[in-house]
Amino acid sequence: MERATVNERLTRILVLVILALGAVAFMVPFYITVAMSLKSQSELATTSMWSWPHDVTFENYRTVLTNPLVSFSVFLKNTSIITTISTLGTLFGCTVVAYGFARMKFAGKDRLFLVLLSTMMLPGLLTMIPSYVIYAKLHWVNTFYPLTIPSFFGGGAFNIFLLRQFYLGIPKELDEAAVLDGASHWTIFSRVLLPLSGPAIATVGIFSFMGAWRDFMGPLLYLNEPEKQTLELGLRTYQSLHDSQWHLIMASTVLVSIPIIILFFVGQRYFVKGIVMTGLK
Repeated sequence: MERATVNERLTRILVLVILALGAVAFMVPFYITVAMSLKSQSELATTSMWSWPHDVTFENYRTVLTNPLVSFSVFLKNTSIITTISTLGTLFGCTVVAYGFARMKFAGKDRLFLVLLSTMMLPGLLTMIPSYVIYAKLHWVNTFYPLTIPSFFGGGAFNIFLLRQFYLGIPKELDEAAVLDGASHWTIFSRVLLPLSGPAIATVGIFSFMGAWRDFMGPLLYLNEPEKQTLELGLRTYQSLHDSQWHLIMASTVLVSIPIIILFFVGQRYFVKGIVMTGLK
C-alpha cells in the first residue's frame, strides 16, 4: 500500500508538471504580445521581444483607440451587436432542438440526429459559396443578418449535441410528474429542464460568444462598408496600415482579446462544470 501511495503521488506530480509546462507554453505568446504593446517604438527596436519594457507606456493603446482611420469604437459596437444577437439566437435554437432530440418521441429521430451530427464533418469552405449565393438572393449581403439570423435556426450541431447529452442525464421521472400535472412540452422545457441546465447553457453561451467575437471569415464575406466592420476585420485593417509598427499592432491585439479574457475568468467555473456534466471528459 505504501508503494501504491508513492506511485500515486509521483503520477500526480508528473501530471502537474506536464500541465504547468503546457500552461507556460500557451502563455508565452500572450506575454510577448503584452510586453511588446507596452514598449515604445525606440525601445522595441533596441530590445528583445522576450524582455519586459523598462519604461512601461500606455501611449500605444491611446494611439490605437484615437486613430481616425480605424475607429475601434465603431468596430466594438458592431461586434457587440453581432455577438449578442448571435449568442442569444444560438442559446434559443440549440436548447429547443436539443430538447426535441432528448425528450420527444417521433419517427426517425435517431436517424435525423445522425444526419445532424454528420454536418459537423462538412468543412466550412464547402458551404461558403452556396451560403453566399442564398444571402445575396435574400439581399442580406452588407448587413448583419447573415451573421445573426441563422443562429436562431438550431444553433449548431455541436451545441445541440452538448445540450442533448445534458438533457439525457436529467431523470425522466421529472417529465412524467409534470405530465401528470397537465404540463405541456413547452412547460416541461421552460420550467423543469431549463432551470436545471445552467452549467450546460453557460458552456454553450461561452462557445457561442467566443466564436462570434473571433469570427473573421463571416464578416469578411458579408460586410463591405468600413463602418459595418467588426473588430477582427478592424485589426486586419490596422495591420495593413501599420505593417512595421509592431508596438501598435500588439496593442490593438490586446484590446481585441480583453473581452475574451474577461469572459474566461468570469465563466471558467461554469464552463468546466458544464463540460463535466455533459459527459465530455
